[in-house]
Amino acid sequence: MTNTSTTSLLPHHRLRAYGVAVQMLQAVREARVRDRVLRDQAARAAKSACLNCAEGAGWVMRADKARVYTVARGEVVEAVAAVEIAALAGDASSAVLPRVVALANKAYAMLTKLIR
Repeated sequence: MTNTSTTSLLPHHRLRAYGVAVQMLQAVREARVRDRVLRDQAARAAKSACLNCAEGAGWVMRADKARVYTVARGEVVEAVAAVEIAALAGDASSAVLPRVVALANKAYAMLTKLIR
């Protein structure tokens, strides 16, 4: 991802949680999940986490932001669980799993603060 935060007027480019979610999406892809169902679930959840972070940044009302960030947080957990399960089943690279988990923990914590 290019650094657009200094030139963009869009709020999600300035949201650090969005940047971490994008990094997590990249790490999920690097896990090379071979199981088609788990790969699809992990990718869709990671993409949804990014999209919901962006959507939340665009809302003005606090309740709207909290609702969308809550969904993003759930998607983060789903994405990491799919990669973990794939790795446990021998269907994904376990070498990248610590990075996926670390980024998910970071995104989860950031989103939790944004929800409150």
